[in-house]
Amino acid sequence: MPAKVLLLAGSVRSGSFNVSLAQAANKVLAEMGAETTMISLGDYPLPLVYEDLKSEKGVPENAVRLARLFAAHDGLFIASPEYNSSIPPLLKNAIDWVSLAPKDIKAYAGLTVALGAASNGALGGIRGLYHLRSVLMNVGAQIVTEQAGISRAATAFGEDGLPADERQLKMLQNTCRSLLENLTEGRARS
Repeated sequence: MPAKVLLLAGSVRSGSFNVSLAQAANKVLAEMGAETTMISLGDYPLPLVYEDLKSEKGVPENAVRLARLFAAHDGLFIASPEYNSSIPPLLKNAIDWVSLAPKDIKAYAGLTVALGAASNGALGGIRGLYHLRSVLMNVGAQIVTEQAGISRAATAFGEDGLPADERQLKMLQNTCRSLLENLTEGRARS
């Protein structure tokens, strides 16, 4: 049975480099035999996390829907922009709300995550991935060591949607391969 991998970008900006990276990872993972699902966080609008709201109204339905999606997949690939060397607020808020969903959903337990970032800068947005890695570890996800940093992102993707630079393409392929090799087998079916 093929591995089920969910992909998302930490940006919903029109022309987002990280949406392009998530689409490239989607293509690579599908070529490697994974069953993929790509979503946009824009389809799951959420208020800012704060305890009074949670106490008064409970966890928003979109957070529960996201948690169920996470639980229904063996792995997750996140393409995240770097905001001031850290995590974009849209992504951080979604991660936090999913962590507050009912515990029987098991959104993060046993979930294997691969990270990537695309930026016009020379570092390809990887500075923000260290913070993202820490947050995901704290909620119980397993994060693969390999990560993909796509620099000079405005011109990095070829007509086929993949990184045109051989080194960056290999980095993405290695990250996707590591994700598939480190999944908890059958997690999405338990």
